[in-house]
Amino acid sequence: MHACIEAGVSYLDITAEINVYRLAERLSLQAAKAGIMLLPGVGWDVVPTDCLVMHVAQRVPNPQSLRVALQVAGSMSRGSAISASEIIGAGLMARIDGRLVATPDAQPALFDFGDGPVLCAPLSFGDLITAWHSTAIPNIAMYVHVTGDAFPTGDLVRLPDGPSAEQRLAQPARAVAEVTGADGTVARSVIGTVNGYSYTPLAAVEAARRVLGGEVRQGFATPAQLFGVEFAQSIPGTWVTDR
Repeated sequence: MHACIEAGVSYLDITAEINVYRLAERLSLQAAKAGIMLLPGVGWDVVPTDCLVMHVAQRVPNPQSLRVALQVAGSMSRGSAISASEIIGAGLMARIDGRLVATPDAQPALFDFGDGPVLCAPLSFGDLITAWHSTAIPNIAMYVHVTGDAFPTGDLVRLPDGPSAEQRLAQPARAVAEVTGADGTVARSVIGTVNGYSYTPLAAVEAARRVLGGEVRQGFATPAQLFGVEFAQSIPGTWVTDR
């Protein structure tokens, strides 16, 4: 990001690590003065969830709280496993009354991705930053449901580059967002996409194409802010269901 600011070139990435988004926030004014944009998270995560939370927020009057859960199925790539370890190392956080605070005692919660409720563990993804900027909802919590060997242990550098084409085809990705309004109204929506490792290059290239075509805002931005709520569904194989 510092290099992009110095060079006058907009920055895009595909990370989910919350501290990267916090850095982009801190550098937003500096980037704007340089006439460039900082747009982290143009893959899976954050594109589907960012568009999903903006969609659900529009379904509730005066939204006050948001819960987002990701479903992580199948094996991780070496890079994602290393990134996940950094996300875990950042500690548990949530946004409470607009402020990002540590929540070391956060408890698991049940979410339904479409096949019945499953237990999801709290985890601090970049959505704690992006969802706040995209929706202005003051209270946000993040969760993840892991199946199989999604979160590996041991020597992460020995992991393969990523799942095979056959594995990706058999393991699509889903996320759910739940928004509660000031009057107690609750809205939920689920987004489904192709496997994250298939979705990410498609979304990232499309984001880069649009930025090169002039879709730019100065300073820190989120995918849904910049490209609109329908951006996630512009990637083939993506669907949204309201509940």
